[in-house]
Amino acid sequence: MKILVTGGAGFIGSAVVRQAIARGDAVVNVDSLTYAACLANVAEAATSDRYLLEQADIRDRDAMDRIFATHQPDAVMHLAAESHVDRSIDGPGEFVSTNVIGTYTMLEAARAYWAGKGKPEAFRFHHISTDEVFGSLGPTGLFTEKSPYDPRSPYSASKAGSDHLVRAWAETYGLPVIVTNCSNNYGPCQFPEKLVPVVILNALGGKPIPVYGKGENIRDWLYVEDHATALLLALDKGALGQSYNIGGFNEVKNIDLVGKLCTILDELRPANHPYADQITFVTDRPGHDQRYAIDATRVEAELGWTPSVTVDEGLRLTVQWYLDNGDWLQALLDRDGVGERLGAK
Repeated sequence: MKILVTGGAGFIGSAVVRQAIARGDAVVNVDSLTYAACLANVAEAATSDRYLLEQADIRDRDAMDRIFATHQPDAVMHLAAESHVDRSIDGPGEFVSTNVIGTYTMLEAARAYWAGKGKPEAFRFHHISTDEVFGSLGPTGLFTEKSPYDPRSPYSASKAGSDHLVRAWAETYGLPVIVTNCSNNYGPCQFPEKLVPVVILNALGGKPIPVYGKGENIRDWLYVEDHATALLLALDKGALGQSYNIGGFNEVKNIDLVGKLCTILDELRPANHPYADQITFVTDRPGHDQRYAIDATRVEAELGWTPSVTVDEGLRLTVQWYLDNGDWLQALLDRDGVGERLGAK
């Protein structure tokens, strides 16, 4: 299969690219290489003659038309997106532009290509989204594929808008689509603005480890390699027009997750004090959702997928990766937003 992957130099996208190449697919990586992209994430895949990078913006229709015409993909995996909630609070316009207008442009380019090819039955447009579109849960319950949309941040609202566009293009134009909504990802190659890499970076740097509010917010944590496996399964076996919720079955309070990371660092890279001493509680994020939790029954029953690592195993793998890849991290330290508190303007 030849797969056009948007955002393939990012965190989740690069995991998809690596796995797709490893299993024998050809990949056209379409990425505009914004601040969170890192070509080192796909350096191993790039040694394959089945990998090609197209540096282009998904909002550029002419570029997308050229890429489709040139490479003739069998499927699209659309991961390119602005994804950091705090950044969306400071600058929502970029999120609307990339996540909504960019998805619209991709849908139209894909539709024109698909129609021009005679509407092949095997073609797929796989849109990758987030559980944040469903809003915030109380102490009980799980997000299912039928949960009502209730986004609370500019980021989640922009992703909700993109989800609706994808489903509308399926209903109106018959475009063969699949939608997946995932829980919080963590793992190797995550840009150091999200919680897990920020904790590791600040702990090792002797800086305060910021925890919003009291750290009571709960997330369902999904190891990125498990997520990439599920995404490729959904592309291969998912029912057209269907949506699949992908979760890690690992609900953890933020403060407990930070504690787990500090304990692992104490063991693997001991300092002259417990890293937990650096934990600092900071003013909470505006509109901070209390709890996310995924019911992944459908993806398990229909596609045979379950996560392969527990959160404790995955966090240890992640910490060890960052410790072993200091050069990767060092190369990103001067990029916009690294080590800064965003979303508090």
